[in-house]
Amino acid sequence: MWFKNLQVYRLPADWDLSIARLEEQLSRHPLQRCGSMDMQSRGWISPRKNGSLAFSLNRQFLIAMGAEQKLLPASVINQVASERIAELEEQQGHQLGRKQAKEIKERVTEELLPRAFCRRINTYAWIDPSHGWLVIDAANAARSEELLGLLRDSLDDLPLSLLKTQLSPVSAMTSWLAAGEAPPGFTIDRDCVLQSPNEEKATVRYTRHALDAEEIRGHLADGKTATRLSLTWNDRISFALTDQLQIKQVAFLDIIKEEAESQAETAEEQFEADFILMTGELSHFLQDFVEALGGEEGKV
Repeated sequence: MWFKNLQVYRLPADWDLSIARLEEQLSRHPLQRCGSMDMQSRGWISPRKNGSLAFSLNRQFLIAMGAEQKLLPASVINQVASERIAELEEQQGHQLGRKQAKEIKERVTEELLPRAFCRRINTYAWIDPSHGWLVIDAANAARSEELLGLLRDSLDDLPLSLLKTQLSPVSAMTSWLAAGEAPPGFTIDRDCVLQSPNEEKATVRYTRHALDAEEIRGHLADGKTATRLSLTWNDRISFALTDQLQIKQVAFLDIIKEEAESQAETAEEQFEADFILMTGELSHFLQDFVEALGGEEGKV
């Protein structure tokens, strides 16, 4: 339940949707299991596994997209199709044309699809109408866009925009490394990626390395900029910031999870305690995070 990645979007201050209305609109697109001839399927699932498509606590919402995908590697299709083509060519005594080969490959796919294994991937999103946040726990933009596409199809109105800050992540991270100090509330950890802005994109990666070393400053002096940097916020959340303003490898430090565990006796109480603490911490974190990057673009 604890988010590991943050793809951050903005909702307008006047956007408001009740939990009942949210669930009603999500019910337009529940997850349907992959049929025998379907390669994939997407839809909403219960984030608490209790049947409800949306969970709400303290005016914070949690939703989840389920995606099922058939595991049918192209290499398997090509192997079976090649065997079929070879048999036909031997029987007919001549090489098959492209059109015939393509038709055989399509038939093989249709035959194998019903027997393919199905993989389920769940993606969670947290909505905070009070502060205008929509945050998706996705490691890449493509997965995030899948959830947003489904959400746009489900909701009557979704006036959403990607978070943009006054300072670019690259310029901010580079200046923090050059100064050897992060903004108030943040500390620089021991991982970073430096890259040359020229066509060659020469890249240097540091892992578990002191980032205040002279060689780091030498790379910066040579014109390299930071495209990824690990940081910790208030000794409570560690994360990696990327040049695309993605927040990855999010880890809530032990003190937070211990707080949640001390408040719960049952699995249901644990879920609620985790959710309250996670959303509370992330709300404060995002506020400080945006401030560290000069505030939001277009806002004074």
